[in-house]
Amino acid sequence: MSGKQKHNRVALIVFVVVGAVGCLALGWWQWLRFESADGNGQNLGYAFQWPLFAAFLVYAYRRFVQLESGAAERPDTPAPDEPLREIPHDLLPPRPVAVDDEDDDSDAGTRREYNHYLAELAARDADRRTE
Repeated sequence: MSGKQKHNRVALIVFVVVGAVGCLALGWWQWLRFESADGNGQNLGYAFQWPLFAAFLVYAYRRFVQLESGAAERPDTPAPDEPLREIPHDLLPPRPVAVDDEDDDSDAGTRREYNHYLAELAARDADRRTE
């Protein structure tokens, strides 16, 4: 382990310890609030939730260390000498092909006239703005 990684590891451990202790303290505070006269079910829920956050910090750090050290290799990764496999071409459905139905469409002439009319209006509007 290099010096920079060791320095980062110490910083991460300090972060996890401070975070976990802080979460446990917040959980204790919520428990005391629950037991007080103003306490309600929401405080009880938070009192159980904060220790879960602390446990998650510890779990996330442990998992990070496992992944960093390479102990958690994925079992489905192919060996370096094994050739890569291709997906068969007929596995997925074919992509739809765009069809030009303008000749078959009975409203094609009307649509063309309307588009031409809109183009004329846009040209007139552009002429008015330039004047």
